[in-house]
Amino acid sequence: ASFTISLHKVDTTTVMIKLRPDVLSSCRIRIKNVIKTELKIKPGESVTFTFTCSTPEKYFITEIQKNIDCVSGPCPFGDVHLYPPGLPRLNRTYIWDVKASTKAGLELKFSTPWLRQIEPRETCPDSISYNINSCIDKATVNIGTFCRNGSVSRVKLLGGVVMSLHLPWDSPLTTSGFNIANRASIKRLCIIESILKGESSITLMSPNYPLGFPEDELMTWQFVIPSNMRASVFFHNYSLSNCERKEERVEYYIPGSPSNPEVFKLSDSQPANIAGSFNMSLQGCDQDAQTPGILRLLFQVVVQHPQVDENVTHLVDLSKERNMTVTIHLEGWPSHIPGMSEPICLICKDPRTCDRILTLASGAVYRISFLCKDLSRLRITAEKVISCGDIRWCQRKMYSLSVPKAITQLPIRLHKFIWKLLASDLINVEITSPSLKLQQHIPEQRCNKSYSYSIVSATPETELNVGVFCPGGFIEKIQMRNNITISLKTFGKGFFNESNHQDLKMSFVPHIKDECTFTVSPNPKGKVYLQTPNWPYGLPPYVSISWFVVVPSKQIAHLGFSKDRMGIACETGRAYVNIKEETPGAEETVRREDELLPEPRKMYHDFWVNVSNCKPVDKMQLSLQFWLTFADKQTDLGIILAVVAGVGVLTAIGLTVCCVKKKKKKTQNPMVGVYNANVNTQMPGKKGLFTKGRQNNESHVYAVIDDAVVYGHLLKESNGSIAPEVDVYRPFDGPVGSLPPSPPPFSFRKDIKRSSNTEEEPPPLTDTEHDTYTFAHQKLEQSEDNGDVNERDKGDTSVPLLENNEQDGLVE
Repeated sequence: ASFTISLHKVDTTTVMIKLRPDVLSSCRIRIKNVIKTELKIKPGESVTFTFTCSTPEKYFITEIQKNIDCVSGPCPFGDVHLYPPGLPRLNRTYIWDVKASTKAGLELKFSTPWLRQIEPRETCPDSISYNINSCIDKATVNIGTFCRNGSVSRVKLLGGVVMSLHLPWDSPLTTSGFNIANRASIKRLCIIESILKGESSITLMSPNYPLGFPEDELMTWQFVIPSNMRASVFFHNYSLSNCERKEERVEYYIPGSPSNPEVFKLSDSQPANIAGSFNMSLQGCDQDAQTPGILRLLFQVVVQHPQVDENVTHLVDLSKERNMTVTIHLEGWPSHIPGMSEPICLICKDPRTCDRILTLASGAVYRISFLCKDLSRLRITAEKVISCGDIRWCQRKMYSLSVPKAITQLPIRLHKFIWKLLASDLINVEITSPSLKLQQHIPEQRCNKSYSYSIVSATPETELNVGVFCPGGFIEKIQMRNNITISLKTFGKGFFNESNHQDLKMSFVPHIKDECTFTVSPNPKGKVYLQTPNWPYGLPPYVSISWFVVVPSKQIAHLGFSKDRMGIACETGRAYVNIKEETPGAEETVRREDELLPEPRKMYHDFWVNVSNCKPVDKMQLSLQFWLTFADKQTDLGIILAVVAGVGVLTAIGLTVCCVKKKKKKTQNPMVGVYNANVNTQMPGKKGLFTKGRQNNESHVYAVIDDAVVYGHLLKESNGSIAPEVDVYRPFDGPVGSLPPSPPPFSFRKDIKRSSNTEEEPPPLTDTEHDTYTFAHQKLEQSEDNGDVNERDKGDTSVPLLENNEQDGLVE
């Protein structure tokens, strides 16, 4: 097919047909007998041509440029037509180059469906796009690229403009979709008008984006919005230049505002919940000549109906909290950033300061409101720091690890509350749950509560995941070294009801031996599973973990391991499992990593389980799990008979001793110990068993008098008067401790004699610090003295009670 293009001389229009730059083809343009690769038709010319191929749209493009001079003559204002007609069906670009004085303004007015600005690399769905450039003197500024179907209705420019319309070869469009009008000087680079009639969201960019906004320039966006709608502005991407003079800023003109214009920095939260229309202006500055930097801005305007509860405020009182932040955000934050097309959900800390994410700091009171149709999309994440630098100031203080009511009373679901417990060296953390206790979440006993605690102990070198716990278990206390992070995470909506019963508390304690120690008080009716931290990845090298299990007095505990070996080989050091009941003379069971773990056994008293790791060989990790069950103690008939027989034997021995005593010669007066029934004779042990310190009681003093004193009323002197020998009490002057003697603390690290076949019973526990027991009595020679009190006072009253000669006398 042949094409004829005729141009009038007065049209100042040029048509250029040329090959696409990215295509190699043998298709050509034929004019009579001449073959060309491109064709240029000037004003006043008429050309008839054909193509040498049947699909020229694949290889050729057309550019139509019209020059309009509004400086030397009148401008052809009005609708802009697509001229000339009869062009071949190729990809076409219409260019209108309008030259105008900077003292006047030009207005490009677009017909519906108006325009939508896109980013430079973005394409339009129908491949129809507009590009607007402003020309001031010799400088050209790219105002932006636009698609159809948007809200941009007008663009006003200062000086000249270069307007481009790109059409695909198969586009049915026959009109340009805009007209040009003359306006007075706008005294700024440009004004872009957007009309937003209903709920919608638009994205706009500063001129030259992503390159820099012109130096010391001013531009304005006008937003036409119904008065019954609410608009909010969000800056998603911006950068600042290096200013030498002035300051880059954003100014808002809001009808009815008492402080127009309202000035904001680009780093500020921008106004939200604006009722009706408003203007927003971007002002540049004088940039540094050496390092100018760039000013650029990409922002979003969201328009929505006013919410039913927009005037309902919620009080968030954080005035008594310290070192805490509360962040209200959309679900999935921060890994998921909501797209600009998603329904908007705003949190406002005052009527005009709203954002999709709001962070509240402790020490203040806030009144917040929500601009959101569906509050179930919102979540709360809070974080609190508790630190201790000196144990003298924080050792006896108990901290509550419960979610404040200021958070739980909000109509927003709590996602996570994080406590960061920071302590200096030699200060550790103790977590207790006095009433609810904690249950360790493992496959055999899963948590089914509305919330759980994840506990992590961390140092700069290593991190120990202690585990996941929930309320309603059997762990009363956890002691940990290093800095601790406890994260409370909620599941479902049940936390609101269960939050009133939180009882988790923490305190700072002096340094502990192991990395982690659990105190376990199981439910006697159920089976309890416990496992090592960092499951299933294994304990870090050289880490030691202990469990102290409380066995009820009328119960027997059964202890067993879930596998028969530790399952590791050590590269350096040894791994041990130690088990020992906390009772005097108890047998300690020790197993190395190369031995079988103990068989299930009965434990009659409170006991310890310790797991100490070595440095395992590559790809081997120490992970152990053990279980506990409880049963009532069963009284054995043989034991009862043995006890009865023992009592009978002891009774016979007592009667025999009494008989022997009565037959003793009256001349021999061995010393007799008198039992003091008021002294606490309980075995020394824990401090809680004694209500007095040793300085305040007489548990260390034994009153001893001889037979002459006991039977003094039978002895009469020559004058007939009764003069029994009376001993004199002498107070003890030696050192006295504050506690009764107690067995040495149990250590899992001491050397123990071992046998490959049997377990030898370790030597009984002995006192590491011998307390002195004082016996006050008369010496034998003093009883034969003339009764001189002064001489008697000078005598030694601290000789041992049971010397060899006295023992012989008692045996007679």
